[in-house]
Amino acid sequence: MKLLVDKGLPRSAVALLCEAVILTIHVADIGFSAADDTPILQTAQEDKHVVVTLDADFHGLLALSEATSPSVIPIPIERLRAQSLTGLLIKVIAQCKEDLEQGAVVTVETHRIGVRRPPLLS
Repeated sequence: MKLLVDKGLPRSAVALLCEAVILTIHVADIGFSAADDTPILQTAQEDKHVVVTLDADFHGLLALSEATSPSVIPIPIERLRAQSLTGLLIKVIAQCKEDLEQGAVVTVETHRIGVRRPPLLS
């Protein structure tokens, strides 16, 4: 499992996730700190990364394109610290690994994890 962490989420979580043996990079580490969502999504698809993000734009782009990858984990929880983000992602990967590997949007809320499989518009 490889993760691509979007802007707005703590870069310091990357090191913690790598320590947990989850290959992770932050968009800022690949020169995308000011990039629109489309090139981030394309890069994640090409490199087989799961996008971790604060916003729902990726979900909409996937739905409109009818793409089945990359998987996206929207976490609409503001001010999440690196330690909490890492714990949440470890939990999500443990519970939803197969879905994420096959292509899914796994939404993480405070007390719930939801999984939607493509196509997202049907």
